[in-house]
Amino acid sequence: MDKAFLTLLEKKDFEYITVKEFCTMAGVNRSTFYLHYENMGDLLEESIHYMHRQFLVHMRDNSIETSFVKRLHDCPLNELYLVTPEYLQPYLSYIQDNKRLFRTAMNHAEILQLQGTYSDMFKHVFTPILDRFNVPEHDRPYMMSFYVHGLMAIVETWLKNDCADSIDYVMELIDHCIRPAYDMFPELG
Repeated sequence: MDKAFLTLLEKKDFEYITVKEFCTMAGVNRSTFYLHYENMGDLLEESIHYMHRQFLVHMRDNSIETSFVKRLHDCPLNELYLVTPEYLQPYLSYIQDNKRLFRTAMNHAEILQLQGTYSDMFKHVFTPILDRFNVPEHDRPYMMSFYVHGLMAIVETWLKNDCADSIDYVMELIDHCIRPAYDMFPELG
């Protein structure tokens, strides 16, 4: 059913997809739909979770996630820079390939539940990095909020422009925006 929904999203905006149209695309009847979902918003939420699972598989297939997470505790400090082309390229490619769903998700931000989505990443990725740089506990939520929301704002603008700019351009823009972090941590330089 997730794939049927994603197919519909490729053809039209979420607001215009009806339960009847979805059931026809998925090959199920309305009672089956209501057995699984209360409304179209529930289906959207499930599809976003499906998309996140697919993204994790995509990142694992590119061995970015596993190799990076394993090395967090002992790699040189200059390799703890999270926003590298090796990490961003597959991330932005995935967003570009699924831009309609990402745009829909951005327009329904309450469904994204960013805190829940990022909690594991904070625990397993960001916390060890912040530990290595001795960032005070009190400063951490502010710093991470700045970076996460800043990056998401760039991605959201890119999506609003239908991903017209190249991935390389977006990566350079992100790098330009976060480069001042090197001033805070000269050992990254």
